[in-house]
This record gives sequence, structure tokens and C-alpha cells, in this order.
Amino acid sequence: MSNYRDIQTAVRVEKLRIWFAWICGNVILLIIASATRNVPILSVITLVLLLAGFLALTVALFRMTGALNRKALAARREVLGDDL
Repeated sequence: MSNYRDIQTAVRVEKLRIWFAWICGNVILLIIASATRNVPILSVITLVLLLAGFLALTVALFRMTGALNRKALAARREVLGDDL
């Protein structure tokens, strides 16, 4: 049973790291966008890149979280013997 607890703890920690990285990445993108706000054409280019970066980070976030959820579910099935 401790094996399952260790996996659950590791999954929880990894999810927190992933969410923290997502927040940090988006904050960096917003700082860059606000720094270029006074130059018209550069501001438009930066906002387009900001949107693309936000979408890429969000897709990566949900894919990684889903992979961790599948890993935790597989560990649960292995330890508890469930056939879900």
C-alpha cells in the first residue's frame, strides 16, 4: 500500500510543479507583452506570440496532467486489483 501512497504523492507534487511552471510561463509572457506595449507593430506581434504561447502552455499542461492521472490510475489498479 505504501507503493501506491508514494506514487500518489509523486503525482501530486508533479502536478503542482506543472501548474507552477504554467503560471510562471504565462507571467513571463505577460511581462514581455507589457514591455512592448508602446511600440505599435511590435505590440501586435508580441500579442500574437503571447496567444500562441498561452495556448501551447495550456495544451502541454493538460496533456501532462492527463498522463499523470493515467499513471496514478494504473498504479491504483495494480495495488488494489480493480478492473475499472
